[in-house]
Amino acid sequence: MDHHPPPQQQESGKKTAELDPVLHSIGFEIEEVSPSQVTGRLPITSKCCQPFQVLHGGVSALVAEGLASMGAHMASGFRRVAGVSLSINHFRSAKVGDVVLVRAVPIHVGRSTQVWDVKLWRQDPSTQGKKGPQISESRVTLLCNLPVPDNLKHAGDALKKYAAEAEAPKTTTFTSRL
Repeated sequence: MDHHPPPQQQESGKKTAELDPVLHSIGFEIEEVSPSQVTGRLPITSKCCQPFQVLHGGVSALVAEGLASMGAHMASGFRRVAGVSLSINHFRSAKVGDVVLVRAVPIHVGRSTQVWDVKLWRQDPSTQGKKGPQISESRVTLLCNLPVPDNLKHAGDALKKYAAEAEAPKTTTFTSRL
């Protein structure tokens, strides 16, 4: 029996493959990309788990830095960014078969640095798509507005293709909590 993912999931997988092949390789699906928010989901499979079949903390960190970097790249006007600090707290686990929902938002967008907050939740299986318990929270600091080398000018093209029609945040500090 052939199992074909729904069209929305197929599009999300295609988008992720173009935007971040590493995230795509673990099954991550990018949903929204904008300078003010990046969201996605990760169906938990053994590919992204540690030996006890729960989500590997390093995978949570990989997802956090990946999404924060995409958002920061857009918020800096598609200039090159580089992660300089990542702090992550793990509150609960996610096991094989769970789906983890992820949301990255900027809390500070400056001329030379940005700080992004990234939260991961287990999807509540009783309410399709709703957030269940929060499993981790990350703070990602990025150096921004770095020059893009001439031979890599095309590196942001895929992100520009999928970027939501949202204006980049002004240089500011966000005070709202998720």
